[in-house]
Amino acid sequence: MRVVIDTNVFVSSFFGGIPRKVIDHWFSGRLTLCVSRPILKEYLEVLNRFDFDDKSLLFRLMLMFEKGYNTLFIDKPEEQAWIKADPADNKFIACALAMKAEYIVSGDGHLTRLNKIGKIKIVKPDEMIKVIG
Repeated sequence: MRVVIDTNVFVSSFFGGIPRKVIDHWFSGRLTLCVSRPILKEYLEVLNRFDFDDKSLLFRLMLMFEKGYNTLFIDKPEEQAWIKADPADNKFIACALAMKAEYIVSGDGHLTRLNKIGKIKIVKPDEMIKVIG
């Protein structure tokens, strides 16, 4: 199942809980992460701001990105102004549309309020876990 995962889910995964389960499903191969250059840049910039106690998860994430494990990459998909209140969120929609993702997983209200864009469902992490089963 192809998904785009918002940066806030990656950050939250360091604290465990449901966001961590979403990331673990990517690690296990049950999810294929769709990522673009702008998204990857944001992931790395934001994650490097934190001093996480669990460095092993950060190392594992970096290794997954480096190896491209269960990951599809697009350089810079064309963005539109889907979300005017927070234009930085548009990169997630652009990637999902270009990569034909089935879901965008986010805790961001700007994205989740849309519920859907085209055929792509925008869900919170707990909803994604229910879909995965």
